Amino acid sequence: MGERKVLNKYYPPNFDPSKLLRVRRPKNKQLKVRMMLPMSIRCNTCGNYIYKGTKLNSRKEDVIGETYLGIQIFRFYFKCTKCSAEMAIKTDPQNSDYAVESGATRNFEPWRAEDEEVEKERRKRESEEMGDAMKSLENRTLDSKREMDILAALDEMKSMKSRHARVSVDSMLEALQRTAAEKEMKIEEEDEALIKSIFQKPKEFVRRISDDVFNDDEDLTRLLSGNGETSNDGLKRRKVSEDALTKARVMAHFCPRPRNQKTKQKETHNTTKAQFTNGPSLAQINPKP
Repeated sequence: MGERKVLNKYYPPNFDPSKLLRVRRPKNKQLKVRMMLPMSIRCNTCGNYIYKGTKLNSRKEDVIGETYLGIQIFRFYFKCTKCSAEMAIKTDPQNSDYAVESGATRNFEPWRAEDEEVEKERRKRESEEMGDAMKSLENRTLDSKREMDILAALDEMKSMKSRHARVSVDSMLEALQRTAAEKEMKIEEEDEALIKSIFQKPKEFVRRISDDVFNDDEDLTRLLSGNGETSNDGLKRRKVSEDALTKARVMAHFCPRPRNQKTKQKETHNTTKAQFTNGPSLAQINPKP
């Protein structure tokens, strides 16, 4: 038992290798191998998906009569992990891949479709350039132009990267803070200008009429009548007096002045006097709309 793992076996002095019998193995003999699935497939019997990298026990054999440039093609038999249906794949040395032969369907792989499209374009170009020298020259010109564009784009990216490398993080943060401060100052200036434009307009002052003027309705009637004034000056005075009276009433309504005892007595006297006066009242002269 101690000699089963040694590298060199013992050969006795009388050993003759010519006396050994040659064992001829059949060409299609199958060997049991342990393999990992090289692609994702779907069983045609039960519909089970077997993913790439699944470890399986398989039987390997040579495909008789099929080679590619002297490279032998092999076939592998294995069973489904769910229904134990037999499936077979074989090697594809031309595309450096495997091909599903029976019992399963290979899942769609988008990168394989892209590779096939690229290979198809390459073969088409080779077939076009086979007997046309001008077409070959045009293709080479386009390739050189494409390479020059790629190099120009790379140079631009390198220059941009070098410019960005000169800018440090601190300077970038400082610039951002400076721009933010400038924006705030600009907004504050606009707000101040708006406030000044609103509150610094020339105000329309309403002059309060003193209590001594227009003490009663009789004085008001005499003022509005104008004592026979017929000129434009009299009309202007009447209009000014009416405007002043209206403003005074508005101000008195919204901003009443504190009244003392003497003022109250005077107002009571004037009201009593106006009731016994035959002249027109204030409501008749300046009726409300």
